[in-house]
This record gives sequence, C-alpha cells and structure tokens, in this order.
Amino acid sequence: MNREQPKRSQHLFVVQRTDWLSTHLLRVTLGGDAFDGFVTGPNIDRLNATDSYVKLMFARPDLGLVPPYDLAELRERLSLADLPVTRTYTVSGIDAVTRQITIDFVVHGDNGIAGPWAAAARPGDILVMSDPGGSYLPDPDPTVLHLLLGDDSAIPAIAAALAALPADATGHALIEVPGPGDEVPLELPSGVELRWLHRSAAAAEAGGNPTGTEPGSLLVAAVRALPPAAGPVDVFAHGERSAMKAIGAVLKDAWGLDRRTLSLSAYWALGRAEDRFQAEKREPVGQLFAD
Repeated sequence: MNREQPKRSQHLFVVQRTDWLSTHLLRVTLGGDAFDGFVTGPNIDRLNATDSYVKLMFARPDLGLVPPYDLAELRERLSLADLPVTRTYTVSGIDAVTRQITIDFVVHGDNGIAGPWAAAARPGDILVMSDPGGSYLPDPDPTVLHLLLGDDSAIPAIAAALAALPADATGHALIEVPGPGDEVPLELPSGVELRWLHRSAAAAEAGGNPTGTEPGSLLVAAVRALPPAAGPVDVFAHGERSAMKAIGAVLKDAWGLDRRTLSLSAYWALGRAEDRFQAEKREPVGQLFAD
C-alpha cells in the first residue's frame, strides 16, 4: 500500500543583504515573516545545536515555479531534472532582535547551484528552507580535549562550536582553506589552538604542482601529526568525504576512540555533484568506516 509522504515545512525567507566574509565565503542575511514560524517550529531544539542546519530549495528560474513548492504536484508534471533541488547549509546565526538569520555560502565562481545563487542574490529575493536539523554541542567538561576539524564548508559550524566552548576549554581547531584570504576571525578560548591550513601555500612549496594538495589532504596530515590524547576527547570533524574517512581511521585506530562517540560526517565529496553525493550515502563508497 502506498502511503502519502508527509509534507515538510517550507519557510520563505527574504534576502536582506549579502556580505563577503573572505575570498570565497559569502554571508546572506535573511528575514521576513518566515522568521517567527522558523524559530517556533517542531524542531526548535535543533537551533541550539552548534551544527544547526537547513535544507535549502532551489528551482530553475526559467520554469517560473512559485514557492512554496507542491512537490507531489510538480513530480506529476515535471521531469526529474526540472524539479527543485535541495542543498544542506549550516545556520551561522540567529538574531531574535532583528528577526533575521544568516547562512554562509562557499562560492567558487559558477560551480554548483547554491554558491552562484548566493553570489547573485539581491535584497528581496526569496530563499526556501526547511525546518532546522542538527545535534552537536561541545562537551562542557573542562577535562575534555576538543578536536574541531574541517575545511571551508565547515567554518560556520566550527565557528559556532568554538564560540560555545567554556573559557577554560582546551584543544585544537584545524581548518583547511584554499589560501590566506579565506581565513575569518573566530572567537575561541585561549587554550584552544586555531590553525589554518592553506592549500595554495602547499602547492607553492611543491613548485606549483597541486599533487598532494587535494582538498582534505593537509587536514588529514595535520591530524596524523597530533599526539593522541591521554584523556577524554570530544570530536567534531566535517568536510570532504575522503578526508573524513582518513581522519576517522586515525581517530579510531591510532587514538583508540569509539567511532560512535565522534561527530564525523562528510559535507561533500570531491568530483561528485550534490545529488550523486547524497545518493552515495546509502552505498559502500559513502560509508565513512569500513566496518
């Protein structure tokens, strides 16, 4: 028996402004009447997570589709290629006073869908998003060593986690980005080491040869160079899939950590479009651990 799929909430936010935070990171500030429903919805507790995220929906402009989208109706009359697509993004900030939220987009020219949309966004544009998800909060125990690991796609979540750490927290925040222009100011406790890893510098040292500087390779090398902790560890590691697999293996095998205690996942995969990447999560290639 076929069961009707439950309809998911669609919040129609309005672009207020855009601000470049770095060479490739663009912040979009969103407001409008959707704010109240978004922050009081059924998943309101997820907004307390430092990795709080939403599913954004993008429709082809030439089709003239008007949100909110009736996906069941659209599936009846449109091809799969013409349906609105979804992309997952971290909520980087919520301001209850101004009734606005912010989302940060990594923009690399015309690559992808969400980045180019953000680069072209203007005040008054509409962005459709789901109710929030998310589950991670840093452990407040002062005896815990914190490992916050990721690439530019994870900067918003790592920034939120760093800001949520207690003042006496200790640990390492390792973030791999294309170059110095991709660093952003981050608030963090004095006992947490923040290290930016630049792929451009590594390529220059190799005589301009990018071999070995594929996204994630510097991050993996930096994690391998860390001495395993003697006490409890709290891990948040998110970024390119192959890098997350390698980091997971280091933390499981060399550090002896239980993989079930790790907040470790892939935000994207090199050479994969978003739709294929999401589909592969159900396949062996998409599994971060071999067993």
